[in-house]
Amino acid sequence: MTCRRGANVIPKIAAGLLIAASIAAAAGAQGRRRGFGGFGFRGPAPRMATLQDFDGNFLFCRILFRNSPDGDGDGWGVDYPRADLNLTFRLSELTTTTVSRDPQDGYKHVVVRLTDPLLYHCPFVMMTEPGGAFFDEAEASQLRDYLHKGGFLWADDFWGEYAFSWWAGQIGKALAPEQYPIVDVPLDHALFHTLYDVRRIPQIPSINFWARSGQTSERGRDSAVPHVRAIFDDTGDRIMVLMTHNTDFGDAFEREGDDHRYFLQFAPEGYAFGVNAIVYSMTH
Repeated sequence: MTCRRGANVIPKIAAGLLIAASIAAAAGAQGRRRGFGGFGFRGPAPRMATLQDFDGNFLFCRILFRNSPDGDGDGWGVDYPRADLNLTFRLSELTTTTVSRDPQDGYKHVVVRLTDPLLYHCPFVMMTEPGGAFFDEAEASQLRDYLHKGGFLWADDFWGEYAFSWWAGQIGKALAPEQYPIVDVPLDHALFHTLYDVRRIPQIPSINFWARSGQTSERGRDSAVPHVRAIFDDTGDRIMVLMTHNTDFGDAFEREGDDHRYFLQFAPEGYAFGVNAIVYSMTH
């Protein structure tokens, strides 16, 4: 992959996205928080990964995880599948990365369980609303192995201290916090400058919350400060798990065409960070 960085990259992203963006009808209200148990999802049937899906090009892999009624999240399928499709499209548009194509959706995307051997074919995987996730022993064990073998997990869109605490307990089953602590990623880290210069952590709310309130903190004072956190490998050099807390990058991807004002305010910074995260995962 050839990556070239220039000045004023966020305005350039905005200009590039405006060319391709279309304004679609606003979608229905998203469910929020205090999720249901099990693997249920109120949406299109998941496109489960097959071996034939992996053709050597970038393929967006989303984790299908069990949701706990004691957690704080709406499950694995939040923002699915439009966030997956749109981020893949923007990656192909804004970089020289070749991506997997699909004659029906245009851009291929798959869903994979943590216990599926095909997980190891995904150099990059994403989870949404991990504040409600539940990992059993087998899931935690394979996730640990996947991460130690070079895999990369991005967990996005969970708000407030309860959701963060719940998620810390679940990821701690895979990576013991005594050895693999969760830390804040400083803004001078390569993650923020892999392709685009990201100089702040944007707080991106769900489009429906923003439309109702005009605010960005979905939990008020409990989620006032957005964080980019991570778990590093044994060397301390490579991010294994990326966590974007008190912010919702997935909605910036999924809902980019639903409201022009929302697009202008949140999509450029969202895509700058999202593309950086993918490029980082494939080059480190």
